Amino acid sequence: MSVPLFDLGRLGPEVDDAVREAALRVLGHRGYVLGSEVEAFENDLSAYLGGGHAIGMSSGTDAQLALLMAMEIGHGDAVISTPYTFFATAGCIHRTGAEIVFCDIDPATFMMDPESLRSLLAGLKRDGDGNLLSAHGNRVRLIVPIHLFGAVCDMDALGAVAADFGIEILEDAAQILGGKYHSKEGLKTAGIIAPTSYVSFYPSKNLGAAGDAGAALCLDAGMAEKLRRIRNHGMEERYYHKVVGGNFRIDAMQAAVLRAKLPFLDGWNATRRANAEAYRELFTAAGLLDRLVLPPEPHRDQSDSVRDHHIFHQYVIRISGGKRDALQKFLTDRKIGTAIYYPVPLHLQECFAYLGHKKGDFPVSEQAALETLALPIFPGLRREEQEEVVAGIVSGLS
Repeated sequence: MSVPLFDLGRLGPEVDDAVREAALRVLGHRGYVLGSEVEAFENDLSAYLGGGHAIGMSSGTDAQLALLMAMEIGHGDAVISTPYTFFATAGCIHRTGAEIVFCDIDPATFMMDPESLRSLLAGLKRDGDGNLLSAHGNRVRLIVPIHLFGAVCDMDALGAVAADFGIEILEDAAQILGGKYHSKEGLKTAGIIAPTSYVSFYPSKNLGAAGDAGAALCLDAGMAEKLRRIRNHGMEERYYHKVVGGNFRIDAMQAAVLRAKLPFLDGWNATRRANAEAYRELFTAAGLLDRLVLPPEPHRDQSDSVRDHHIFHQYVIRISGGKRDALQKFLTDRKIGTAIYYPVPLHLQECFAYLGHKKGDFPVSEQAALETLALPIFPGLRREEQEEVVAGIVSGLS
């Protein structure tokens, strides 16, 4: 039995009908750029998140770049993130001219380690004005933790470190739409925990567009207006440019499609969690828990009070002992879809060689890159397909 890594065709006829109706509506009124469709989706997304402002963008990458531009991050600044994530996080920092500073991840969660962050910041010096400086003398302006694979970072711990050193946090929420976090201040929604954030609507995301799309999120109305200008070449009035922006506008068609799909998101996230529980049962019954590590669920103990503590954008297991690549090939030969996120950590990517890093600089990220393997988890995945995946892993590790 072949098992796809992801299948958009299984979302159901009611989803297809809703998307088709939205697309035909846009084709009917021919308002393809910004306008009422975009405004309606932005309002619905803000309502879904429970606050803040949503500004539709052409992609999650462009949403991050627009936010960095709005914060006036650039030459002479430094931004801290992790090397174990999708390229865009560091790529956008590079594009502003700011220095990329990496912080290693927690081995249990794959996300920014608060203690590593504290140690990194404590080792830096301040200038005469009290600004924290990177090792290369750039002013440390921002910390970008990534909510990875559908789990939420320990935002209380990261926020405490950021506050101690007087640095702002920008949430990378590209993979976490719908996720919740039980903070010391009560239940919070990922994406509006920090003052600014961004999400991606790439088609394979939990809420996916019919192409590229994203959104910048912020709590401040003034920042929201600034982002709206930046996404539209810095314009408020047509042909009058307050700042240099970009063409980061979300298409009206994508906004309409996303608005049609948004009501289904909580159900899809619940299905992904159910699939994850099924995997847990199957891996336990197969006696594999001593040969692989299941995806981290750092807030699993809160599952009774926080339903969306994990939304399983990806289901990523760990295979140690150098067996990951052989297992992936074995599963591929059996037509079982898998993926490796991410095979080369960012500090070892060729384009970032100028940063001067070498193998061994961020060992936890490097180990994760060698051991992690994503399995099918999408809504519509059938029980017998999960059984096939687990049986394949049993055979592949034998």
